Amino acid sequence: MGIQRIAFLSVHTSPLAPMGGKKTGGMNVYIRELAQELGSRGIQVDVFTRRTSLSEPAIDNRLGPNVRVVYLNAGPVTSMSPDDIYEHLSEFTARLMAFATRHSLHYDCVYSHYWLSGLVAAKLKEAWGTPFAQMFHTLGHMKERIVSTGGILPNQRITAEMQIVQQADRIIAATPAEQAQLLWLYRARRKKIDVIPPGVNTQRFQPLTEPDARAELGFDPDCRLLLFVGRIEPLKGIDLVLSAMAEIRDVSPELYQRLCFAIVGGDPRDLTDSEMQRLQNVVETLGIGDHVRFLGARDQEALPRYYSAATAVVMPSDYESFGMVALEAMASGTPVIASEVGGLAYLVEHGETGFLVPTREPGSLAQRISELVSDEERHIQMGSNAIRRAQHYAWPAIADQLLATFKALYTRA
Repeated sequence: MGIQRIAFLSVHTSPLAPMGGKKTGGMNVYIRELAQELGSRGIQVDVFTRRTSLSEPAIDNRLGPNVRVVYLNAGPVTSMSPDDIYEHLSEFTARLMAFATRHSLHYDCVYSHYWLSGLVAAKLKEAWGTPFAQMFHTLGHMKERIVSTGGILPNQRITAEMQIVQQADRIIAATPAEQAQLLWLYRARRKKIDVIPPGVNTQRFQPLTEPDARAELGFDPDCRLLLFVGRIEPLKGIDLVLSAMAEIRDVSPELYQRLCFAIVGGDPRDLTDSEMQRLQNVVETLGIGDHVRFLGARDQEALPRYYSAATAVVMPSDYESFGMVALEAMASGTPVIASEVGGLAYLVEHGETGFLVPTREPGSLAQRISELVSDEERHIQMGSNAIRRAQHYAWPAIADQLLATFKALYTRA
């Protein structure tokens, strides 16, 4: 018999959490979409996550047939940082095991996401003998190389990741770059790593008519719309887009008058969000407020209209393990201008589906923005190329690859 029941672990964030929050992004989409794809094939998927609100039910069935999101108490019922959650992993593990015992559940394999979940998966393997596959999504070593976050998190996280690399039965890397990082920084065994990219829902993300999308969202039909979608954090490099716009204003005033920049993510009214406040101050200092809109978070169902309304999606990140926003944009027929880092360097084909730029170089970013928005014919061709490229990442094909990994684990267990 094949795989019948899988436990997904997503300790620190629920796949049902609203998009654009401080801890919600590509990983949430990945878990939700993959669980739904496997559930549609008759596989039972339980996604275990930590309860952060009293309004969250014990079991949520909103993801559809055969998929359940199971909320477990572990520590205070409130949002917590990863290093604070770490202290409550034993309680999370104990409650997960109690849930399985109470409902007489046996899981053929465990698929854990992020380092906190990997530690839980290792304990389940000890107790149950159940093999597990691990996907890190981001690596502590890579983030530490870019910016020191201070506190106990980096060392605690990296130590945990080193442990998980040794204990996991398989490690899923999103790109060859991540595979190389695991080999180099974590001394992972090459045979243990499968390179399988995230997928995209090509039924949801597909080209819509740009004028209709803009009219529905209230954008100026004549502007050249740049779009950012994601978490509001320094590593995302949103400030570089702002600097690039100011540079375009100084060099090409006529082009600048046609530009607008929409930022989807976070909450513009949150006075406790230091990065949001910093970005708003940058906009004011640069004097570009008439061309920038902070829209706040949007759910996944609304994003296709934003992608289709955009002239280009801009991702000037310092670090992206993969960059699912880029893939969603490409599936929607929108070119991407992105930093040449991590998964973005593999996903975006320079000059074909968009442009790759060096990190932290607003001048280079300004040049590529100007180039793309000024050449309508090239913009259209890049959009067409992007659609074709994205088709290779449709979820059914990606799920097939992951199932092959899970089945190999199951048959060896």
